[in-house]
Amino acid sequence: MYDVIIIGAGPAGLTSALYLGRANKNVLVLEAKSYGGQIVNASKIKNYPGVEEISGFDFSTNLYNQVKKLGIEIKYETVLRIKDDKTVVTNNEEYKAKAIIIATGSENRKLNIEKERDFVGKGVSYCATCDGNFYKEKIVAINGGGNTALEDALYLSDIAKEVYLIHRREEFRGENVYLDEIKKKDNIKLILNATISSINGDNKLESITIKDKDEQEQLIKIDGLFIAIGQEPKNEIFSNVVDLDSRGYIIATDDVHTKTKGIYVAGDARVKSLRQLTTAVSDGSIAATVAIKEMNTL
Repeated sequence: MYDVIIIGAGPAGLTSALYLGRANKNVLVLEAKSYGGQIVNASKIKNYPGVEEISGFDFSTNLYNQVKKLGIEIKYETVLRIKDDKTVVTNNEEYKAKAIIIATGSENRKLNIEKERDFVGKGVSYCATCDGNFYKEKIVAINGGGNTALEDALYLSDIAKEVYLIHRREEFRGENVYLDEIKKKDNIKLILNATISSINGDNKLESITIKDKDEQEQLIKIDGLFIAIGQEPKNEIFSNVVDLDSRGYIIATDDVHTKTKGIYVAGDARVKSLRQLTTAVSDGSIAATVAIKEMNTL
């Protein structure tokens, strides 16, 4: 019997583990892949308060080492489900706890084309606010048609020399207020009814090939590609113990409480307005603090 089982070893999960470990709680962290979450792939982090610059790998490793020094147990197993009695079932074992913190995050939706994954951090990014500053006076492209893509275009237009906004349909799904602002920007070029067919370069991104509705291809030389076609949470396996919104994110009250007493959520897995490193660690600390406070009532 553990005091708390944390599902996910990204920034939110590891921050929860840090707080719980310092409170001398018996904690198990379960992670399917490797520690760090999405941020581990960031080449540089320059918007974390108090840290001028650090790589995503170094940030994640520092946090991981902090947690390990507290004696927190971390197991690399895939969680399959949570039983109603707060037993966590993995591909290897079953573990029981008084409380559970779900910190599985979400994954950026991919284009699933060749070189996309290879060039992450080498010209391909999924976060304009994280990486946009690396493209001052350079040429970038954004792929997407929702609010995130439109906001990214406006954000990058103040940094980059030229911004291509590529969307596979004739009309954007985003709000008109953003479109109105985009139309006022001389350095934003709209490319509609087009998809990215290839990402080109040897060791880093050098250009993209786009294909229009008539299957005509065009090569565009760019320095950076920002993919903003949404995110995908992986929360379906928890649907018996939490409520999900229409997109699959966990609905939480008071930031971290789910519908099941003793099961909390932290980080990008939950419904929230901003998904950043700072909000992930904030969620993690809140979830841990609330779990500690409510431990005697569980």
